[in-house]
Amino acid sequence: MLKLYSTHCPKCRVVEMKLKQKGIPCEIIDDMDTVVKVGQDNHIMSAPILQVDDVFLKFEEAVKYINERN
Repeated sequence: MLKLYSTHCPKCRVVEMKLKQKGIPCEIIDDMDTVVKVGQDNHIMSAPILQVDDVFLKFEEAVKYINERN
């Protein structure tokens, strides 16, 4: 299952919407301390962060990943 680290900002909502439209299950994590820690650990300084297995994707990469899924 994918994990979405979200602040519910506009970009986060775009990723959430795209995941729902594609029917892709995702755990949404919106605890700010966790979002910040995951971002710092992976050198991503803005939300959303989409975790696919052990890979962490920033917004543009997350949108591309979702768009390429069938």
